[in-house]
Amino acid sequence: MKRIAMLVPAGANIASLETARQGFQAANARLRDCGRDPAFSVRLLAAEPTMSLDEGRITVRADATLAQPGQVDICLVPPLMAPDAAAVGRAVAANTALIQWLCAHYREGGELANLCLGAALPAAGGLLDGRRAVVHWVVRNQYAALFPKVSWICDRVVLAERGLYTSGGAFSAAHLVLHLIEKHAGRDIAIWCAKLFQLDWDRQSQLPFLVFAGQKTHGDAVVLAVQEHIETHFSERLGIEGLALRHAVGRRTLERRFRHATGNSVVEYQQRVRVEAAKQQLEHTRKSVAEVMYEVGYSDTKAFRDIFSKHCGMSPLSYRDRYH
Repeated sequence: MKRIAMLVPAGANIASLETARQGFQAANARLRDCGRDPAFSVRLLAAEPTMSLDEGRITVRADATLAQPGQVDICLVPPLMAPDAAAVGRAVAANTALIQWLCAHYREGGELANLCLGAALPAAGGLLDGRRAVVHWVVRNQYAALFPKVSWICDRVVLAERGLYTSGGAFSAAHLVLHLIEKHAGRDIAIWCAKLFQLDWDRQSQLPFLVFAGQKTHGDAVVLAVQEHIETHFSERLGIEGLALRHAVGRRTLERRFRHATGNSVVEYQQRVRVEAAKQQLEHTRKSVAEVMYEVGYSDTKAFRDIFSKHCGMSPLSYRDRYH
């Protein structure tokens, strides 16, 4: 039986914590129905016996405290209610003892499962330095600025590396729970739980849900001007040489500064702007895929389909079928 400690940090998103707890309980119930032993023992672990969450609206009573945590195989970290960098900083400062404990737990051989924005806590402790970690697409740039030694990605739902799990999106946390259920209780039990909670079993990517809004907080005025030009002329053929000349910088200098500021090359940025424009057309108009393709600046059907799929995780037609 895997002994799971569900951490209750200051500023925790209690909804995701309870969703995860219900998932493990459902797996145990199904195992009993199948004549098998339960696979999980789940307890709430916190720095104090009681934790006040959601600005005092919710009080959680912990089963154990950091002073006497008992035996723990898997430590589960819930998302934080931290919508901006300042809130993340406050959450990290308020959870110093908990961060130290979870880092020691992992370094001593325990597993660590992070639900969405909860990854800020092990990142603050240095556990994610030099590693890839999944986070919700809407905070990817924010986390990259806060924790630059971590390679934050948002094209996956769950990532597991050497006993350390990360996931993207508060509701995507359910998929991380399914991953743990499959690993420790069996694929049949995990599939049953997916059906019980009406989750897409094969969902692997956040890309269909991503809304590209550019990266505009970097402070580089030249790059910002290039971004704005691309966004207002995305359907035109914009070469790097022409953009560099227009903004009075060298091509290599522009490429270097642009990637440093936005995380994308100039070409990638234009692709993402075009794909976002295409998504809006597919969602809100009755135009054919071909019409949309031409309007956003492509003339080659295969190239458009390949680029759209690269950035969205599905074909233009599949996207229209899902969201129109």
